[in-house]
Amino acid sequence: MDVPRPFLLLLCALHLTLSGVLSKHIDHRNLFTQRVCCKRQSHFVYIGQDISGSPVSVDVGMCRSHCGGASSRPSHEAGQQEYSKHSSMLEFLRSKKMRTRGSAAPESSEPQNQLPSCGVNQLCEPTGMRVDRVLLFEGPREVEVIEECHCEIKLTQCIRVPALRTYYSETPYETVIDVGGCSNSKGSPEGFSCVPTKFDSALVETPNKADLIPTVVTCELKESCYRVPYVEYYYEIIHHADGVKEERLKEIDVGRCLGGCTTGNRCLLRSPSDPEICHLWSEKQSRSCVPQGYESHSFLNQHGQIRTVLSITSCLCQS
Repeated sequence: MDVPRPFLLLLCALHLTLSGVLSKHIDHRNLFTQRVCCKRQSHFVYIGQDISGSPVSVDVGMCRSHCGGASSRPSHEAGQQEYSKHSSMLEFLRSKKMRTRGSAAPESSEPQNQLPSCGVNQLCEPTGMRVDRVLLFEGPREVEVIEECHCEIKLTQCIRVPALRTYYSETPYETVIDVGGCSNSKGSPEGFSCVPTKFDSALVETPNKADLIPTVVTCELKESCYRVPYVEYYYEIIHHADGVKEERLKEIDVGRCLGGCTTGNRCLLRSPSDPEICHLWSEKQSRSCVPQGYESHSFLNQHGQIRTVLSITSCLCQS
């Protein structure tokens, strides 16, 4: 049976229209699309001068969580050249701020029709990071560089989460270690944060010596200034009633104070395109997390003398 040509054209047009409408509703829910849109983008940071006196900028990367739209940001090469023209990060930011004031349009803006690549209960977070060692004029410095990003579920509890770091990348000593971290839990009481409270270490072989990499074992909700366990061992002499002298190993949790005591917003210059990015931070205030309460532990040492060791029981912020 022959179908009239105008009717076929009408069916084709209807098919194209429906396909376009459906793609708008399905595309941002597609898992592959989410994975592609939550991706690493270039982000150069000035870290100092090398041994020749030349400025050093490192592409530490950043995770972007929006899809669609062509970005008006400069390319990787252009960004690197722009940093290298200045002797310091402060000089670069000052010149950048002056250019922003002089231009009528902002540096860049996100398209209004962009959709978040991750779900409502997810964040675009780094999934692969490496630790680069850069030799600067002041000495060697470790820089964490984002390699990959993915959609991570927002956690409502304070727990320890995996954090893989690659050390000595592209060398015979390349090692991947789960250094661990604490979840960015939401709904925490005001003034409390999910912070590490117990630590361990991992051994990494290097050409010169073995490095100990600190790792996080346990996380808890704590105030900004908090106490963590820190165990020390001593030899203790015990004299029994029958005249027998015994040497024991005495364990004392002397504790440590961790956390920051800065108040207010320390960000001096934020990115015009993304207010969550801070380009320049002020110096830390002169408040420190110090011991508040303590207790004493007395025992007889190997030389027959009374030794007293103080242990921290609580911490507070002090100017």
